[in-house]
Amino acid sequence: MNETTPDIRNGVRIRPGGPADAPAVLDMLDAAVAWMNARGNTEQWGTTPYSRKPGGVARVERYMTENTPYVAEADGTPVGALVLDTGPSPQMPIAPAEEPERYVRLLVSDRRHAGSGIGAALLAHAVEETRGAGVGLLRVDCWAGGGGELVAFYERNGFTPAERFAHGGWPGQVLVRRVG
Repeated sequence: MNETTPDIRNGVRIRPGGPADAPAVLDMLDAAVAWMNARGNTEQWGTTPYSRKPGGVARVERYMTENTPYVAEADGTPVGALVLDTGPSPQMPIAPAEEPERYVRLLVSDRRHAGSGIGAALLAHAVEETRGAGVGLLRVDCWAGGGGELVAFYERNGFTPAERFAHGGWPGQVLVRRVG
């Protein structure tokens, strides 16, 4: 896929992201923190809005400039974002794969569109981009606490749990998907 060929699934257009998308991504992250907190989940991303966390804004700006970001839009409005990289974050206790890989560094959707398949569409796009790059492995890490709902989401989208890890008391799970 290239920048002139949009990916459309479920009425959602997926396009390359960039620095101008950082405010929309921060808004989605802030809404996700509020939504999780309202459900009693204060462990996954804490209680501070992402845009007010130390380094939060800078991290999203780096994602949108130094990594490979994609934005899902519905009627021209950003409703989700995915960031791909060539490996896990150096801040996480996860070893790079022993083969070329693509790594989902961020996946977020607008909570107002929850359940409409935006996350699944973005993950399907990541599979296509990974395969198109001639890479056979796509990995992601996620919070493995609570009732395991996030791990189950990735499993429903074709990922298989690999190693578990802890990062400062935060329970995590690495998941893999073969795309080659």
